[in-house]
Amino acid sequence: MSEPVMTQKAPYAVDVQAGETYYYCACGRSGNQPFCDGSHQGTGIEPIAFTAEKTETVYLCGCRRSGNKPFCDGTHSRL
Repeated sequence: MSEPVMTQKAPYAVDVQAGETYYYCACGRSGNQPFCDGSHQGTGIEPIAFTAEKTETVYLCGCRRSGNKPFCDGTHSRL
């Protein structure tokens, strides 16, 4: 299994729509950050699916080290 790639040392602010399912790039290799584009193939790391509970702005982890993936928990501030 490969290590995830840190794409930025800050969260991604993303507007989501209630009831929609999103696929967070957990490997960090996607060209469509912070969402999966299939670049994880062969890494042993799978995207993380989540369904938005409400229409709002969410903050998705950019460092790939959050303990609450796909959401940012502030871990990037300690790296």
